[in-house]
Amino acid sequence: MLLDKDIREPLFDFLEERYGKVRILEEKTVGNSRADVVMVVPDKIVGIEIKSDADTYTRLESQVADYDLYFDQNIVVVGSTHAGHVAEHVPDYWGIISVEEYDTGIKSDTGGKPDAEGLEDGVSDKLTHKIDFYVVREMQPNPRADLFRTIRILWRPELAHIQETYSLPMYKGKSKDFVRTLIVDRLPAEIVHHEISEILFERDYAAMIEQIQEFRKTQAAKRGKTVRRKKKRYRRKKRDA
Repeated sequence: MLLDKDIREPLFDFLEERYGKVRILEEKTVGNSRADVVMVVPDKIVGIEIKSDADTYTRLESQVADYDLYFDQNIVVVGSTHAGHVAEHVPDYWGIISVEEYDTGIKSDTGGKPDAEGLEDGVSDKLTHKIDFYVVREMQPNPRADLFRTIRILWRPELAHIQETYSLPMYKGKSKDFVRTLIVDRLPAEIVHHEISEILFERDYAAMIEQIQEFRKTQAAKRGKTVRRKKKRYRRKKRDA
């Protein structure tokens, strides 16, 4: 029986081989769900839900609803126990990938050391296993995708980069939602999709955290100056009254 932990690394190799230039992000919050995998490809991002042989469909309906709001396309990756009926639980535009495990017919090599059974020749009686992936159904464009929600995967400095690149007003005092709306309303959808993918391809988490911390310090300093100016005006008015 294949578990989630058995599937992930081989899945990432399969995705890179099949789709070429990809970046894999794991465990991203989308609405009330957590996406197992987000696959970034040029011009779109793909949500991937993993249902191992040990998983059930209990939360899948709500997960599908959340994935559909945030991702351009979606895939469900399932163990063999789900392969025959998962199509009943996801929309017809979702891709389906089945995971199969099989014996290679080759006995495992213990590296010349006695194995757990004490075999001295360095070869165990246990057969090695391999995991294969089969595309049961290709993913299609998600008709429910909401670009305003998709762009929420970007952080504030990344939004500012788009504003600067396309000479959009900066509105530094405005909320992130205001800036997201500005970008989505002012730029063609294909440009926004392209920028989201390119930014995620280049994202350096360590550097980005430093930028966010610096941005917050700057904003806090500005708020402090504003508060002090208001207090001065208040005291002046009170003195002149």
